[in-house]
Amino acid sequence: MFKKIIKGGHKKHSKSDSIDGSLHGYGLPGSGHHVSGTNSSVVVNYASRPGHNSKSSNPCPRTTLPPMFAVEPLPLFKDVAVSDRQNLFLRKLQICCFRLDFSNTLKLVREKEIKRQTLLELVDFIQAGSGKITERCQEEMIKMVVVNIFRCLPPASHENTGQEAKDPEDEEPYLEPSWPHLQLVYELLLRYIVSSDTDTKVAKKYIDHTFVSKLIDLFGSEDPREIKMILHRIYGKREYLRMILHRIYGKFMVHRPLIRKAINNIFYRFIYETQRHSGIGELLEILGSIIHGFTLPMKEEHKLFLVRVLIPLHKPKAVSTYHQQLSYCVVQFVEKDYKLADKVIRGLLKYWPMINCQKEVLFLGELEEVLEATQTAEFQRCIVPLFRQIARCLNSAHFQVSERALFLWNNEHIVGLIAHNRRVILPIIFEALERNIQHHWNEDIHGLTANVLKMFLEMDAELFDECEARFAEKKAKARDLEEQREMIWKKLADAAAERGGDLMVTV
Repeated sequence: MFKKIIKGGHKKHSKSDSIDGSLHGYGLPGSGHHVSGTNSSVVVNYASRPGHNSKSSNPCPRTTLPPMFAVEPLPLFKDVAVSDRQNLFLRKLQICCFRLDFSNTLKLVREKEIKRQTLLELVDFIQAGSGKITERCQEEMIKMVVVNIFRCLPPASHENTGQEAKDPEDEEPYLEPSWPHLQLVYELLLRYIVSSDTDTKVAKKYIDHTFVSKLIDLFGSEDPREIKMILHRIYGKREYLRMILHRIYGKFMVHRPLIRKAINNIFYRFIYETQRHSGIGELLEILGSIIHGFTLPMKEEHKLFLVRVLIPLHKPKAVSTYHQQLSYCVVQFVEKDYKLADKVIRGLLKYWPMINCQKEVLFLGELEEVLEATQTAEFQRCIVPLFRQIARCLNSAHFQVSERALFLWNNEHIVGLIAHNRRVILPIIFEALERNIQHHWNEDIHGLTANVLKMFLEMDAELFDECEARFAEKKAKARDLEEQREMIWKKLADAAAERGGDLMVTV
C-alpha cells in the first residue's frame, strides 16, 4: 500500500490535465497559459492545481506566474489549418493572462519576451481580418484585457511624499514598467473594437458598463504614453485610452450616457476638489468629437454641461495644459448655437486671469474664436464688460497681452461687430489706446495701436473727434487736480516750516 501511495504521488499529469488546471485553478480563459517566442507560441502547463471546489482557488486574475510551470511550443497561426485557428487563438490568450513583474529587469526575461511575441501575434490575427472570431474567443479575449489593463495605479509623487503638489508641467511623468505588454494589449483591444468583423450585439455583453467605467478610471494614469497613444499613431505617446473610449462611444450607443456622466464626474472632482488629473486634455478631445455630433435644437443637459463644466474648467491653474482642447469644445457650442455666445463670453470674463500673462494670451485667443462665431444681438448683450476687459489688456505692461488684444482688429468679422457698435466701444477703449501711444514701452505696440486708432478714425471721424476732445478735457482736469494737490501740499509744508520745522503734518 505504501508503494502505491508513493507511485501515485509521482504520477505525471497529462497535457489535458495541465491545460484544464490553468483554466479552473486560476480562472483563466481557454486551455493553458501562453507565451510566444519569436518563431513559435508556447503554452504553460502547471505541475499542480487546486480542486474545482477548493476554497483556495482564486477567481481573481493572477498577477504573476505560478511557481512551477513548463513551456511547450505552439504553432504560429499560419502553420495550422484554418479550422484550428480559433482554438489556437484561445490557447495563445492564456499565456497573456498573467501580469509579469517588471520591477526587476533580470527576472523572467524569457517569459516577458514570449508574452510580448504572443500579443503581437494576437494583434496581427485580429488586424488581418481572418474572419469572425467566435463568441467564446471574444469573451476570453476581454477577460485577458481586463487582467492586464485594470490595475491599481501608483500614487502621484506628491501623494507619496506628502509635499504640496507641483505644477503638472514641472513634474517628471511616471512611466509604467510593463508598457511593452500594456501597449500591445491596448492595440489588441482597439483592433477588436474597430474591426468590421466585430458584432456589436455580442461585444456589448463583455464590454459592459463595468468595463467602460474602469476604462475611464485609467485616464488618471500618470504615464503619458497610456493616455495619449493613438492620435498621432506614434507608439510611446498617450493616445490609446482616448481612441478606445471614443470608438466605444461611437459603436456602443448603450454606453453613451454612462460615458458622459463618468467624464462629468471626473471634471467635477478636478475643478472643485483635486485640480489634478492626467487625462483632462484627452477627455476634452473625446468630448470635442461628441459635441461636434450634437443635433439642434441642443438639449438642455448639454447647455448645462457647458455652463457647469466647460466654463469652470478655465479656473484651474493647470488650464494651459489642456486649453487647446477646452477652447475647441467651447467654440463648438457657440458654432452650434450662437445664442450661447453671451454666456460663454461672460464666463470667460468671470475666470479671466489677473496676474498670469500667459493665461491671458490664451484667453484672448479663445475670445477671438468665440467672437468669430458671435452674432450682433449676443455681442451687444456683453459689450460693455467685454471691452472694459479688453481695454485693460490693451494697457498691459506685458507686450504679448497688449499685442494679442490689438490683433483682434485683424479679424474682419470682429471689426464688423465693432464698427456696428462703435459708439459704445470707442469711448470705452479710447483712453487705453491713447495711453499706449504716449506711454507704452514697446515700439511694436505703438505701431499696432496707431493702426487701430486710424481704423476708428476712418469708421467715424466725428465720433473719433468727440472721444479725443473728451480725453483732452479729462486730461486737463486731471492736470488741474494735480496742480491743486501740489499747491495744498506746498502750503502745508510752508505752515509746518513756520511753526518750527520737523513737526509731522497729518491730513
